[in-house]
Amino acid sequence: MLNTVKFATALLLALLITGCASNDDVDGITADSGEQQMYETAQRYLRSRNYSLAVRALQMLESRYPFGRYAEQAQLELIYAHYNAYEREAAVEAADRFIRLHPQHPSVDYAYYMKGLAAYSAGGDLFDRFLPTDESSRDMSHAREAFTEFSQLVNRFPDSPYAEDARARMVHLRNLLARHEILVANYYFRRGAYLAATNRGRYVVENFQRTPAVPDALAIMAQGYILLGMKDLAQDTIEVLAMNYPSYPALDENGRFRSDYSLEGQERSWVNKATFGLFDPPEVPQFDTRELYD
Repeated sequence: MLNTVKFATALLLALLITGCASNDDVDGITADSGEQQMYETAQRYLRSRNYSLAVRALQMLESRYPFGRYAEQAQLELIYAHYNAYEREAAVEAADRFIRLHPQHPSVDYAYYMKGLAAYSAGGDLFDRFLPTDESSRDMSHAREAFTEFSQLVNRFPDSPYAEDARARMVHLRNLLARHEILVANYYFRRGAYLAATNRGRYVVENFQRTPAVPDALAIMAQGYILLGMKDLAQDTIEVLAMNYPSYPALDENGRFRSDYSLEGQERSWVNKATFGLFDPPEVPQFDTRELYD
């Protein structure tokens, strides 16, 4: 057992020493490497998609020649290298730094664009690369940040070559944010928080018009108003739903809202009450018509 522990300790120390050495040494860069040689080495790593080494080469270039002929280009390429090395937070920081140092640079629009890409991608994790996941079920803080960055790019540089792609990504992000609100509303229905669910639906209708989530939002509002006993508001919402989305699954051929769920017919168990709705929830309506309207 003692020998095993010693071996593991020795292996760990060897890895740490190797890691420290690799942080200081980059193949192709020596103590007397000139600026052009260092830049060409960084370019070689970028072309071979060895982005981790490209990051280190570019950082060394900038630190040794902060006012050199390649300094600004190295800062731009560092954003790209961080992004492709899956160092998304570092890419955002590098983009922020470039924008702060060079606000009038001809390629500053690229920094805004990459900042948006990096901000959005930072919301994923390793498993998202291999397993399909519902984007709208993630934390939306990175999506909101990305939307803001793309919006800045489009507003400040409407003729940028990156503006068209940024606009398309903004549409996707807006749809994503709206769908997230629907998922939260469905969760509130399961918890028995009908007012909170209704408010989420109204928020989508008021703030995410012309997104595919609007019909579900109207249905959530209608169902919520019914459960809250607000019959007039429920009827007004149903009429809007029927007028704009007559084929919505919760509507019958006459435009009436099919609501088989009622408070009286769905008694909450003691487990559900004791856990404030977390466990053993009653059967409740759920709204998700992405297959029809997306």
